[in-house]
Amino acid sequence: MKKLKELLSDTLVYGISSVLARFIGYLLVPLHTSGVFETSEYGIVSLVYAGLAFLNVIFTFGMESAYLRYAKDRDLAKDVFKTLQTGLAGLSSILVLLLILAAPFLMPTMNLEASGNQNLYWMMLGILWFDTMVLIPFAELRLVQRQWLFAIIKTGNILINVGLQFYLILGLNWGIQAVFFASLVASGLTAVVLWIVTADMFSGSWDTPVLRKALWFGLPFVPAGLGFVINETLDRFFLGNYLSQSTVAKLYSADLIPADIVGIYSASYKVSVFMLLLVQMFRMAWQPFFLRESDDPEAPKTYRDVFRYFNVVAAICFLVVALFVQQIVQIRVPLLDAYLVGEEYWMGLHIVPVLLGAYWFHGWYMNFSAGIFIEEKTKVLPVITLIGAGVTIAVNLVLIPYYGMMGSAVATLVSYAAMALLLYYQSIKIYPVNYQIHRAFGMMLLAVLCWYFQPYLTYWIPGEWMSRTIMLIIGIAGFLWLSRPTGEK
Repeated sequence: MKKLKELLSDTLVYGISSVLARFIGYLLVPLHTSGVFETSEYGIVSLVYAGLAFLNVIFTFGMESAYLRYAKDRDLAKDVFKTLQTGLAGLSSILVLLLILAAPFLMPTMNLEASGNQNLYWMMLGILWFDTMVLIPFAELRLVQRQWLFAIIKTGNILINVGLQFYLILGLNWGIQAVFFASLVASGLTAVVLWIVTADMFSGSWDTPVLRKALWFGLPFVPAGLGFVINETLDRFFLGNYLSQSTVAKLYSADLIPADIVGIYSASYKVSVFMLLLVQMFRMAWQPFFLRESDDPEAPKTYRDVFRYFNVVAAICFLVVALFVQQIVQIRVPLLDAYLVGEEYWMGLHIVPVLLGAYWFHGWYMNFSAGIFIEEKTKVLPVITLIGAGVTIAVNLVLIPYYGMMGSAVATLVSYAAMALLLYYQSIKIYPVNYQIHRAFGMMLLAVLCWYFQPYLTYWIPGEWMSRTIMLIIGIAGFLWLSRPTGEK
């Protein structure tokens, strides 16, 4: 229990910074969706961020995971730090030059052909480079458990980004260029601060064998990461380029175009941020934790308990957001006198429960990755995630022409579920852990049933709030019962 409390403590610290950062960052959603941008312009912002996410994976070369794996030996940490940081600087600079040359081919895929939007591409390259340069310093802070410094720097990045966007958009009447200029400034300042904080780590020596070993360990995470990014972002490109105008008119409105649907889908997608936030804050604490505990004979039991308690929290998160999504988006932001998500975007809210389920499975994947890391069998990761990417592409192509946004959401859910279960079977073969997965499925089924049957409860229970609250209480009681300790080993 002491170790679980340590993991919980780390998760909460990372969570405080992540929650605060996400809360501050979420102020951008009402800013962007309150009429400042057209829905089609918000679609362009979403496409550029999708491109950023895709390229970020390539730029990192899996070095974050490699650093956590090899720098835990603190006698060699400075050599590992300097080698990986310097190597990333060189590799990312080469990639930026290649992307400059490829600009005429890549800009049209992001709808950046217009002269006013071309600057977004150049700012995107700057953001990419700076974000790569903070990867190893942030990993170092996590590894040595300097959680509060990590949290302060992350929160500072968001404050600068959000504050600058509000000033440029509301004060100077900038357009969507403000979004990426603010991100560029925030990324640059964050990099400078982290270089100062970790300056003593540069006193190490260059070690070519370490770089070779790190690349051998980390490169499998690139296709693995690309698979995840495809799941997260490719749906925007499909909706923007594969959804026909006639389908838009049939499913939504003849007044909308595919670019509008991309914007509506992206805004609704952000409501599922609560489950994504849970998974991200857990991941930040989880990776260093399971690597530290891997030599303990009791580690498999600890990992089993972590998985059980993770599912309780995920189930509650799912039920709260799925049951109260309409109320959440109607929260008013006083500064803007606008809803949390603009009313014209609400037609996409039906996808939120599906995406919550997808991120829940993503959390399973994070749990099951422990054995793969510990046994250094990372070559299986790209295979699994590329299978997931294939599922995403196939299901999007099949469902989008008939179901539009819901087709993309279902594709994300099916893909994450497939990846989580494939990794589960691979992980327990090389590092046996009795995850009691039947319990996790039970919690997931109970959460879905409580959400699905809530509207029927209103026939007997007056008031939406009352019926939703009753279902939430029933669900939580069931989750706690399913998480009770048993004699299983």
